[in-house]
Amino acid sequence: MNWKDILGEKTGCRLIFNAPMTDYTTYKTGGAAEVLALPENEEQILRLKTFCEQKNAPFRMIGLGSNILVSDKGLPGVICCLKNYVGISIRDEELTALAGTPLDEAASLSVENGLGGLESLSGIPGSCGGAVYMNAGAFGQETFDNLKCFKVINADGEIKQFCKNDVEYGYRKVKNIENCIILSATWLLKKQDPAELKQTRLSVLKRRAEKQPLEYPSAGSVFKRPVNDYASRLIDVCGLRGLSVGGAKVSEKHAGFIINYDNATAADVYALIRKVQEEVYKKTSVELQTEQILWGDFPGKTA
Repeated sequence: MNWKDILGEKTGCRLIFNAPMTDYTTYKTGGAAEVLALPENEEQILRLKTFCEQKNAPFRMIGLGSNILVSDKGLPGVICCLKNYVGISIRDEELTALAGTPLDEAASLSVENGLGGLESLSGIPGSCGGAVYMNAGAFGQETFDNLKCFKVINADGEIKQFCKNDVEYGYRKVKNIENCIILSATWLLKKQDPAELKQTRLSVLKRRAEKQPLEYPSAGSVFKRPVNDYASRLIDVCGLRGLSVGGAKVSEKHAGFIINYDNATAADVYALIRKVQEEVYKKTSVELQTEQILWGDFPGKTA
């Protein structure tokens, strides 16, 4: 019997077979996942992980798909999507969110409750789990700034809690949690004037709308910030704003974004990423490092 025939029965999860990843990533491109699982609780996530390990089936985690480029060839095995594993609770000055909860919802609710510390993360399109995994940030604020602790399933299938100081973190990275599944995160925030926090949130959302190509599918900033510089500035001075490959284009509104403006394939996006890296290196000797994660087969790369 094929492992797929008993996956739902053994895990209790809703399953979608041959799920188009265009529906589960913000780039709106890429091939199909062999199986996409939609767990709704901690136990189902643990069962999925355990079952896939027992059956030697490939297993990957995804939140809102806001930092991932999936190959047009699709993905084998199981993609565990946490979009239905959501919820926020507030106790005094602590806010706890389940991993699949949109980060913007946590920011919005914190502002409504007069709790400062997440307001500048407003508008980030990813999940709370993804934000912890990569220490997402914007406008001078990072996920780990006010993080108290986070809960995971580790590589051995054990549920563990890490305090902020238990891990080494920095710009867009957290070390030694690569094989962990983020389950939830708790922030210790500070009481502030809700009106002031709301004003900050609205200002952040306005700046995003003015400066970022939110009208097109994208996955946010493509490249990590080089030391003492900005990827968007380097791309701009190299004359690459508006450069396109197929249906993918370097945004004319913000050169740090690649947008899917005309039914781009993942191959289009990847080819454009490589072209930008090559041109920037040729003209500035700076090697741009991708912030985004590549899943599946791409020319010269298997991820």
